[in-house]
Amino acid sequence: MSQNSSGNGKTRKSDQIMLAGGCFWCIEAVFEMIDGVDNVESGYIGGHLVNPSYQQVCSGTTGHAEAVRVSFNPDIVSFPELLEIFFNSHDPTTLNQQGPDSGSQYRSAIFYDGLDQKEMVEIHIRDLTNRGVWEQPIVTEVLQLTTFYPAEDYHSEYFRRNPYSPYSQYVIAPKVAKFQKSFVHRLRSKISG
Repeated sequence: MSQNSSGNGKTRKSDQIMLAGGCFWCIEAVFEMIDGVDNVESGYIGGHLVNPSYQQVCSGTTGHAEAVRVSFNPDIVSFPELLEIFFNSHDPTTLNQQGPDSGSQYRSAIFYDGLDQKEMVEIHIRDLTNRGVWEQPIVTEVLQLTTFYPAEDYHSEYFRRNPYSPYSQYVIAPKVAKFQKSFVHRLRSKISG
């Protein structure tokens, strides 16, 4: 856990979680809207190549997943709440695929930072399984945090900067709409455009 300046000379708590759930543009668009989330950064994690490029990751040969690093204030939004949002923002039962995107780089994975996070993730997955939320088994990988490589700048805030691209309209927008409907209580009071 780190301390961030709040702009008024005080520091506040900040924590992180690394999430992979298909294309990072989709996950980023959802998590940017959450009250208590300070920053969402797209990148690559879980592979063997140092500082991979987008093209290398898309080849499916580096072992990396497209992921987001979510920095959040646990006094405003809890780790379990973020897990709930994550599991509702993608299909955790499809192996190496989300919608039209397929390959190991689009796998569902959570990279935990410490045993507390690992335990909370495992409990959450067990609870979802016991409740039968999905007909198929959850295939989300639960892996220890490894090096996160930030993606190229043009990936940052993709949905916000490209709302009318075909991918934004047909893939990202429906996920965002579902999130807004299901988690209205978690939305920032004002979403800057």
